[in-house]
Amino acid sequence: MRHQFGEFGGQYVPDPVVKALGELEKAFEEAIEDSSFIEEYKMYLKEYVGRPSPLFYAENMTNDLGGAKVYLKREDLNHTGAHKINNVIGQILLAKRMGKKKIIAETGAGQHGVATATAAAMFDMECEIFMGEEDTIRQRLNVFRMEMLGAKVTPVTTGTRTLSDAVDFAIAQWVERIDDTFYLLGSAVGPHPYPVIVKEFQKIIGKEAKKQILEKEGRLPDYCIACVGGGSNAIGLFAEFVPHEEVKLIGVEAAGKGIHTDEHAATMTLGKEGVLHGMRTIYVQDDNGDVKPVYSISAGLDYPGVGPEHAYFKESGRADYFAATDEEAVDSFLYLSKTEGIIPAIESSHAIAYARKFVPTLSKDEIVIINVSGRGDKDVEAIESFLRNR
Repeated sequence: MRHQFGEFGGQYVPDPVVKALGELEKAFEEAIEDSSFIEEYKMYLKEYVGRPSPLFYAENMTNDLGGAKVYLKREDLNHTGAHKINNVIGQILLAKRMGKKKIIAETGAGQHGVATATAAAMFDMECEIFMGEEDTIRQRLNVFRMEMLGAKVTPVTTGTRTLSDAVDFAIAQWVERIDDTFYLLGSAVGPHPYPVIVKEFQKIIGKEAKKQILEKEGRLPDYCIACVGGGSNAIGLFAEFVPHEEVKLIGVEAAGKGIHTDEHAATMTLGKEGVLHGMRTIYVQDDNGDVKPVYSISAGLDYPGVGPEHAYFKESGRADYFAATDEEAVDSFLYLSKTEGIIPAIESSHAIAYARKFVPTLSKDEIVIINVSGRGDKDVEAIESFLRNR
């Protein structure tokens, strides 16, 4: 299995974790070669998650922007309201296969936490979710949903009390509980094999989108656009199109209050190479090379790093990465709501924000797919507060 993406990736973790990662890698490699495992995974995606998710032609948005045809990959219509459930089902089946009884996970926006709590309830497994204290405030609805599903939600009070700190805490807890506990990591980040595992279980997004666009248009899209924090929804959409060089891949990260300020999460724009959360990647650093606090209105995008494969895509030029501010994301949240009757997650709204600037520069015979990675019900209170205090 591929450990590195160019110079990025790898395993930068203590010896006990290396051993656990080796066991996880072995179980994963055996599982994806086992037809019964794959069939069970596909069954749950269809019968429980509700896949395939639609590829919707956004006619109103297309006409309004006056450029390329715009299609929306509707991950917001999945059970639990986001793309996160795709990966959770795959990993919890791995946990079951490995004989683990307890699940721990980290979450930012709460969608991965909700998906994990949902699957843990279905499989009758003990579940604890670590969430930055600041994010528990911003995403109170999702905290309540996790608790309703039977999960214990533990606020993390260190650092900036957001996603990065939740990841740190979850890894530390896993080290202490490795024997009976499975760490269900939510994004395409962390030490090998997690980025590979998450990509494997999220690539269903791109597989479906490719099949759907060929049925609808008879050809591949010219552009695929997705928001990027750690990067799981983007890697899921991009994966199937990577071999097709004619398809341009665009990731959109969080510029927060502006990349000229200290309140942003513009990893690809302003980050440097280094080791973070067990992987070599790009992350936002201070002058000493330490992780710098990041900010975004989006609890799912205020992560200081990015998955190693995205770092490789940037370095190799296979994908381009841009940033959208809070203002642009909120405006685009309202735009898609009013234009198409679709309330997107504030994370997904960053991708919509870039598309609103980019699509008008394209010709009418070009095609763009945007991944709507989740629904925005969880964000309505935060958006209302933002608009009230604007």
